[in-house]
Amino acid sequence: MSDQTMFEVEAPGALVMNLVPDESTLGRSPLAGSILRGNASDSISAGIVFRERELLDHLTFRCQGTPDQQQAFEHIMGCALPVTPLVAVSTDVCTIRWLSPDEWLITVPPGAAFGLETAFRATMPGHYSLVNGSGGLTVFQVTGPSVVDLLKKCVSVDIHLSAFPVNKVVSTNFAKATCVLHRTTDDAFELIVRRSFADYIWRWLSDAADEFGFWVEP
Repeated sequence: MSDQTMFEVEAPGALVMNLVPDESTLGRSPLAGSILRGNASDSISAGIVFRERELLDHLTFRCQGTPDQQQAFEHIMGCALPVTPLVAVSTDVCTIRWLSPDEWLITVPPGAAFGLETAFRATMPGHYSLVNGSGGLTVFQVTGPSVVDLLKKCVSVDIHLSAFPVNKVVSTNFAKATCVLHRTTDDAFELIVRRSFADYIWRWLSDAADEFGFWVEP
């Protein structure tokens, strides 16, 4: 455990933990023990290209979304809090996904969550909740000309472009698991999945993608 780990009491009954890993703490992809192999000769000829965006930081943010809170959020994150249902907003350094009227999933680069927690405590007014779930999630990226046909096998929502435009995000079933599904371009989706289901979802995806030609990005 790092020497920087500490507990602070900011107010009566409020306990805040600052847990900052030291340099010896190494993250590990949930697919580290999986065999990642496609059947396509290269990414150009593949109908599906798979990549894991592993070890990103994820925070679940909940608040009432008052004007003061929206202003504070924009000051901290550098972009507006998305209040339109089922919409994601992205910048060069973060993605904020709307999950429910008072809940958002914030994804940032590895190690950035701890600084954000400090900034939220110093800046965010009113009642809110910020939970670091980085250790429990990973992000799968699937792209390619056959990606819609692939996901038709896997999810129960309508993913036609007219019903599921770019930057739409939903929480849905994936086979017998769950995921947060986010369309980033016409032919690209991100699946935010629980680490405990990562190998299962990878195996399902690779089997479903076999007929389209499947390439795995290193």
